[in-house]
Amino acid sequence: MRKIDVFDTTLRDGEQSAGINLNTAEKLEIAKQLERFNADVIEAGFPASSQGDFEAVKKIAQTVKSSIVTGLARSVKSDIDTSWEALKYGEQPHIHIFLATSPIHMTHKLKKTPDQVVDIAVESVKYAKKHFPLVQWSAEDAFRSDPDFLVRVVREVIKAGATTINLPDTVGYATPSEYGAMFRHLKENVPGIDRVKLSAHCHNDLGMAVANTIAAIENGADQVEGTINGLGERAGNAALEELAVALHIRQDKFTFGTDVKLDEIKRTSQLVSQLTGMAIQANKAVVGKNAFAHESGIHQDGMLKERTTYEIITPELIGENSTQIVLGKHSGRHAFKDKAIALGFELSDEKITEAFKAFKELADKKKEISEDDLYVLLTDQQIQEEEVPVYELKSVQVQYGNGSIPTASVSVISPDGDLLQEASTGSGSVEAICNTLERLVKGKVHLLDYRVTSIGKGRDALGEAVVNMTYNGKSTTGRDVAQDVLEASAKAYLNAINRQLVNERKRSYAKTV
Repeated sequence: MRKIDVFDTTLRDGEQSAGINLNTAEKLEIAKQLERFNADVIEAGFPASSQGDFEAVKKIAQTVKSSIVTGLARSVKSDIDTSWEALKYGEQPHIHIFLATSPIHMTHKLKKTPDQVVDIAVESVKYAKKHFPLVQWSAEDAFRSDPDFLVRVVREVIKAGATTINLPDTVGYATPSEYGAMFRHLKENVPGIDRVKLSAHCHNDLGMAVANTIAAIENGADQVEGTINGLGERAGNAALEELAVALHIRQDKFTFGTDVKLDEIKRTSQLVSQLTGMAIQANKAVVGKNAFAHESGIHQDGMLKERTTYEIITPELIGENSTQIVLGKHSGRHAFKDKAIALGFELSDEKITEAFKAFKELADKKKEISEDDLYVLLTDQQIQEEEVPVYELKSVQVQYGNGSIPTASVSVISPDGDLLQEASTGSGSVEAICNTLERLVKGKVHLLDYRVTSIGKGRDALGEAVVNMTYNGKSTTGRDVAQDVLEASAKAYLNAINRQLVNERKRSYAKTV
């Protein structure tokens, strides 16, 4: 069976999804899980785009050992130099350079002639090779490029030293037969193409990203690029969990496969959803909550008689554990720590103590504790940075009744350590809380989006709130959990404010150093 490498770009292309804003600790946590997922290559970010991205890529390159860590760069020397400073700590330093090759991009965006584009591509690859042993070059908008020009530029960058050639369907326009034909055309017409790895990168604008990716493999691609849960620009990228499972389930048809650890899919998907605040649609293939649900009586009857009548994928394949209840209010710290280790968490004794304290508080309120609850508690401790929260919620109270105006009373600890209290009204309880908090924080707030979802099942399930907003004109996202969704909403609001203030503090510090 031909081995297909998996290039995960959740932390770069996935983070470009509208409303996602990951900090360094969250990116590192996802990267470590992607390593357990067994991604061959992890694209950790775009080092030259910001100081925050640079620090995150550097930290991931220093931490991840069994996966190759890469970063995106434009075809300019400064981007390549910055990428080297971030990625030189990796086990196998790898850079991903891109340059547009389609007529529409060259004319309107780059304002370059085809000859100039070839020269820029060649020079950037040659320059990158001075530092990086592994250089991936991407022809942005390859599918809409002239086939003969694509042959020419790919031929030249291979001569310059590129080790991987990526041919993206940047705007998700291709059909499977067309996208596969592009790979076949290059395989047949580019001298020396067998010396490099061909990579497929598909967007999902027309819903064909996974199908297009498989077509590319069938026509010579040895690497596939995508994201967990299909995150990415606009309609997203090819969903890696769908691709890996499809290749596994249809081994009767495909003579190729990945080394992805399928039983890590559920946890990886869950972690990415939790930290990005992007909920997974219920009917999403492989990881949606309805993926293994059977409502129809005919389907249920068939399932009871023989699972394979209506189920081609088992929950166990992707690491979905049907035995969820694991610990209770009488469980001790040692059992809690053992369970944390079994779930893949690496926490210091101090963080285990904090997580155990939160677990005990939750166990006093909830009759049953699920693995989903534990994931939330442990992940929150794992991504906890050393920063002291700028604002800390002390209490929130809401008065509401039919015929009365919802009123919220909130108290917080300010950045200066002062106790601030305020009250305000709104058309609903959440708006009353937001209006009150806006009076307490210093700055201009504009709420863009707000969502609440349950974690686990039952009336006592934890509620997770996600808030997207602009704070002093800059976009930020906050999330938090609590059994009371109003408390979770207030904490998520403050989390968004705190993240923005911490980022500003880091930028200010970087300028002074």
